[in-house]
Amino acid sequence: MADCEIDKIRALNDRARQSFTGCRVLITPGIAELGDGAVHAILAKVRTFDRFTPDNDPYGEHDFGSFHWREVQVFWKFDYYDLDYSMHSPDPADETVTARVLTVMLADEY
Repeated sequence: MADCEIDKIRALNDRARQSFTGCRVLITPGIAELGDGAVHAILAKVRTFDRFTPDNDPYGEHDFGSFHWREVQVFWKFDYYDLDYSMHSPDPADETVTARVLTVMLADEY
């Protein structure tokens, strides 16, 4: 993939993750079961996540993150769908053909 496309994907992912706009945000049952206060705290950590490294972000897209909240490990990740949510996006760098889904889950739900 060309560097300019990766830069676009990274910018779209960062904007969506930091603002929860331009994407759907899903939480798994394990996250929901932690309670409203925990959900709010975890989503705040997702929004401010900035610890991207070559190990957790090998393609530079800022599409995955992991952190601990209290005693649980949390993962978040982006998936890219077409606008009907029926298949993968034909071009994740193009927001006019891509529906982003940000899923926040417990590590053991992955």
